[in-house]
Amino acid sequence: MNSAPATDTEKKNSGRLLLLLLKARTFIALIIVFVFFAFAAPNFLSSANLIIMSKHVALNAFLAIGMTFVIITGGIDLSVGSIVGLCGMVAGWLVLNGLDFGLGWTMQFNTIEIMLVVVLAGTLIGLINGLLITKLNVAPFIATLGMLYVARGAALLSSGGRTFPNLNGNAEYGNNTFYLIGAGNFLGIPISIWMLVAVGLGAAYVARRTPLGRHIYAVGGNEKAAGLSGVRVDQVKIAVYMFSGFCAALVGLIITSQLVAAHPATGNMFELNAIAAAVLGGTSMSGGRGKIAGTIVGAFVIGILSDGLVMMGVSAFWQTVIKGLVIIAAVVVDQAQQRLQARVVLQQQASLNQ
Repeated sequence: MNSAPATDTEKKNSGRLLLLLLKARTFIALIIVFVFFAFAAPNFLSSANLIIMSKHVALNAFLAIGMTFVIITGGIDLSVGSIVGLCGMVAGWLVLNGLDFGLGWTMQFNTIEIMLVVVLAGTLIGLINGLLITKLNVAPFIATLGMLYVARGAALLSSGGRTFPNLNGNAEYGNNTFYLIGAGNFLGIPISIWMLVAVGLGAAYVARRTPLGRHIYAVGGNEKAAGLSGVRVDQVKIAVYMFSGFCAALVGLIITSQLVAAHPATGNMFELNAIAAAVLGGTSMSGGRGKIAGTIVGAFVIGILSDGLVMMGVSAFWQTVIKGLVIIAAVVVDQAQQRLQARVVLQQQASLNQ
């Protein structure tokens, strides 16, 4: 007589436990890959490797944070990798040549001014993406795919496909400290990590504590309902694409500073890592759901996976295959989580109605 209720209770508990594990999947994946490479990859736990890996993770995390907001609204930004390359070339041009206005007058920029110009350039490209999507009704995939080619082409044209080398700057112009953006340290921690902490905390605050954050989730959840409730849908979409461009510009700055050189091919395929980190971190490709903290953990998983495979001598071709499989697996698990969550909610409602 009492066996049926006990069985129902066990099913409910097992369903809740499975749902909890699915929600924590990114953190579990991080532990698994870290432990695996700690044993499988030589010198993986060395301090030098951990510092290098943290810098790599930071680059992906910047892009993934911007991508998270875009995906939450139901969009996609395929242009971030090309924006990285173009903004790196802008930085290199300003360090080497300044801005020539003709008539023998050239404006030179110090390090702070170069940073401001570069992030403004990335943000403006994001603005163009947003305007194409909202005002001209171009699908996000097509608009950002087109911008991918435009930005990459502009990067190549800026130098004729050549590298801007030896970006050591000039003390007279105040840009000889440009290298510190990507290679400097503060309290023993790379400056790029401090920048990531600032951007990550700021993005998390916006997402959880501000009206803009609530509007971003509302647009992704149900765009029409959000519009009817007074949300300025177009402005929200433009804002997230501008932020994505801003994050890409930061990555372009950091890479150019680290290498003390700018190459137009920088950032190639970076958008795939950003999407993988966001999806792995629990951001739903259908929009309306995602967390910055989860995305950052996802960036760590992708970063550790990439660096660990390199240290093990795995072919770059296989690395690409593995990243693709990670994206597919993340989406499949996300769909399973949504179905299980809906089932648990129905079970709870049924229990309350009894």
